[in-house]
Amino acid sequence: MDPTRNTHVKLLAADFNSLAVSSSAPPTISRHGRPIFRAESLGIVTSRNLRPKLLRFLIDDGSGCVPCVLWLNHHLLPHSSDASEHAAKVQIGGLVRVRGRVTVFRGEVQITVKDVVVERDPNTEILHWLQCIKLARDFYDLPLAVPHRA
Repeated sequence: MDPTRNTHVKLLAADFNSLAVSSSAPPTISRHGRPIFRAESLGIVTSRNLRPKLLRFLIDDGSGCVPCVLWLNHHLLPHSSDASEHAAKVQIGGLVRVRGRVTVFRGEVQITVKDVVVERDPNTEILHWLQCIKLARDFYDLPLAVPHRA
């Protein structure tokens, strides 16, 4: 089993936007053949569209924009007040870190957000970039090891 299955994979927007989507049902989202289920991204909120059931927003990390959706439905989320609190944190111009499931909606890959953290230190953006580059080089871009059967 791939160890990234239960991990939020740190990705730059350029890498996130280059993820491959299979045509199977349900679609499989992958990076260099490695399935990606959850992701973490960090950037400046550049757009925000609040609707009664969801908040759609984009975060820009300098390499591109990551589309995000935060569901606000009371009947879908066990802690809908948490979702409302997270939605209030998403303000245009703010530096935020998002984590959630990688999903596809109308052919577009997006993060279905589970949590949002407002970052106060602008250096976190540089640190995120460095971590993403190092993880990609040392782990994410390597071929997925297939266990040998005896």
